[in-house]
Amino acid sequence: MALPAQDERTVPAAVLGDLAREPLERTLDGIRTLLDQHPHLIVVYSRALPTGAERRLHTVRSLLESDRIALFRSDLPPLGVAVLARQLRQLASCDLGPGVLASAARLLTHYVHCGAVLNSVTRLDRVPVDLKAHARSWVPGSQFGVLAHPQPQLVRVGPEAVLAGPDFATWMLVAKGQLQSDWIGGHLAPAWRTLGLREAALPAESATWWGTGKLIEFCGYLPDLSVLYQLVASVRQSVCHWCGIDVIGDRCVFCSAAPPDPGERPHGQGEYGAYGASGARGAPGAHEGHEAHEPYRTQENRAPAG
Repeated sequence: MALPAQDERTVPAAVLGDLAREPLERTLDGIRTLLDQHPHLIVVYSRALPTGAERRLHTVRSLLESDRIALFRSDLPPLGVAVLARQLRQLASCDLGPGVLASAARLLTHYVHCGAVLNSVTRLDRVPVDLKAHARSWVPGSQFGVLAHPQPQLVRVGPEAVLAGPDFATWMLVAKGQLQSDWIGGHLAPAWRTLGLREAALPAESATWWGTGKLIEFCGYLPDLSVLYQLVASVRQSVCHWCGIDVIGDRCVFCSAAPPDPGERPHGQGEYGAYGASGARGAPGAHEGHEAHEPYRTQENRAPAG
């Protein structure tokens, strides 16, 4: 789902259709057209995406033999994925290289707090649920507040119930499904000291992700472009040893190359020096998931973001 632009600088989103069902040729033509219009593409999708659709993404990237497509698979719930994608669209208007922008998805994920209010947790399998909560799901009128990220948590909705929230100022986005509850606006948002509430349509994948259509999904996030830019710009950048673009973190999202082992000669460097890298084509791990294995390090003595 593509959320409305946060400000006038937010780059428009291109929503890919039903990847698992539409003809491969149509998908190829659509992404080829996007590549003709834009220097690089960052595809953000949920880990809950059907296997066939994810396989289609990798197939298209391989057939196009393009090192300009980054595939980022997120563990966030659907509304959180939509928020993360919009934050990247905001940052796309800044002076950040494509590798840094794509890598920023992992960094910004740490600052997204998302969950839902559910009428039942009997089919919830993405957040740990104990037997007591399962038993309460059968009691008529029961509702549960569930935090999926950053730390899973489950409470039974009530005046005193609260979920652990961010220790920084956020806005809250709320997407209502087939459930009536004022707990988020009346109790959770004040407890999190949110700056305000905004509403959005419920993503189509939410009912599947949460195991029920009777839910209200919510997400606490940083809306200010200047804050997002400052977070990304404060992280130490490095050059991917395989495709040669600037990145942050420990893995390039475009070619999936991790840093070489200490003492290993970087790709493209023989005894006569570097001759350059051609991109992600054939890069080891190019079709693997993108997991962060090393904490981000702050770059010292960097000029403040403008």
